[in-house]
Amino acid sequence: MTAQPSEVLSETTVAALSRSIDAAFGRTVEDLTRLVSIPGIAWTSFDPAQLDRSAEAVAELARTAGIEDVQILRVDNDGAPGGPAVVARRPAADGKPTVLLYAHHDVQPPGERILWDSEPFTAEERDGRLYGRGAADDKAGILAHIAAFRALKEVLGQDFGVGITLFIEGEEEAGSPTFRRFLETHRELLRADVIIVADSSNWKIGVPALTTSLRGLVDGTIEVQVLEHAVHSGMFGGPVLDAPTLLSRLIATLHDDDGNVAIQGLVAQDSAEVDYPEADFRADASVLDGVQLAGTGSIASRLWTKPALSIIGMDVPAVSVSSNTLLPTARAKFSLRLAPGQDPEDAMAAVERHVLANAPFGAKVVFTAGETGSPFLTDTSRPAAQVALWALQTAWGTQPVESGIGGSIPFIADLTEVYPEAQILVTGVEDPDSRAHSANESLHLGEFRRAVLAEALMLARWNAMA
Repeated sequence: MTAQPSEVLSETTVAALSRSIDAAFGRTVEDLTRLVSIPGIAWTSFDPAQLDRSAEAVAELARTAGIEDVQILRVDNDGAPGGPAVVARRPAADGKPTVLLYAHHDVQPPGERILWDSEPFTAEERDGRLYGRGAADDKAGILAHIAAFRALKEVLGQDFGVGITLFIEGEEEAGSPTFRRFLETHRELLRADVIIVADSSNWKIGVPALTTSLRGLVDGTIEVQVLEHAVHSGMFGGPVLDAPTLLSRLIATLHDDDGNVAIQGLVAQDSAEVDYPEADFRADASVLDGVQLAGTGSIASRLWTKPALSIIGMDVPAVSVSSNTLLPTARAKFSLRLAPGQDPEDAMAAVERHVLANAPFGAKVVFTAGETGSPFLTDTSRPAAQVALWALQTAWGTQPVESGIGGSIPFIADLTEVYPEAQILVTGVEDPDSRAHSANESLHLGEFRRAVLAEALMLARWNAMA
């Protein structure tokens, strides 16, 4: 598909889409409110019936929007059923492209109720924001797709020929364990010219973003063993250092004195061109006063084009149950974000080499590899990205930022491998204060409305193209 200047939508069509979205916006928010009320969590420790309820609710939204071919599908993962995914299809007219609209209906667990200012699964509007688990991540992505589809159907009528495949996953927050198998099982059902992944964030309130790069991810565990069994710290402490202390010393070798990742063989580039002022970053990330930022180079590069390593869990006794004992073993889980251009298998091997080479005091180190996910980089010169940038600018009335994201969406690598001919766009409805995965998750309703308009404009623009 090649976009020509003459194919820019008329002001009349843009205005009609905007009016349609505004007129239906109350209904859209009501639909989102009902969807938020369903605690569909794909983790095995939660009720799977709620996940099924969530899928059924999404399927019903697709049907009432006017999509007739609606299915709830799942594939097995080593004999266990995967999360329920909703696939709804409206075939393309002759000569028109097909667009796959992705989001996910499962959500993160709510965490401790005391941390929320309102009930996690009762959406509440306050000061122009809608609060609730999944209100932003990613049930708003679902309603952005539905609302954009409704607007196109109303405004274009019989001229609505672009093909639409709605693909709403049901296990993204659990790591998408059956995603690749699902794609391979339903390869032709999901085939499209353009794929829109509505699971990212905008730059800030009033400024949209097209996510053009994502870091990859590898994780695993590092275990330090020093004794055959625990011993009395008073009787044997001194000549022997306990496993948590030695594990801490090993963890300390993972970064240099400036806070850069110190593992040899990892890709790192100081190439992000967007200006991200330190004051803005500190506010967005809620960094405490006096805490020095880690790493060197621009803030954007440290977030998007350089690796970042975190320790996200440790197996040691809690303080409340600790005793005066030299502990024989200690284990930590690491999470390493990878810069674009990094092969995940090479990165995993680099971490293993590093921890084995830096075993403190001759302790036995056991490295266990975990999950891997590849980085993603968009070629913004391609036609679909140009259309997306135009639509974002039109909807917001300001120049969009071509933004990287420090996080990872590993399943995008699966999409690029299964559908190499498709152009993949990563958009979103969140903003820096959405607090996805945290207590008091929320959606800025003004930004949500603009996101719906931007997607409707993209689809209308492709509808006008051969």
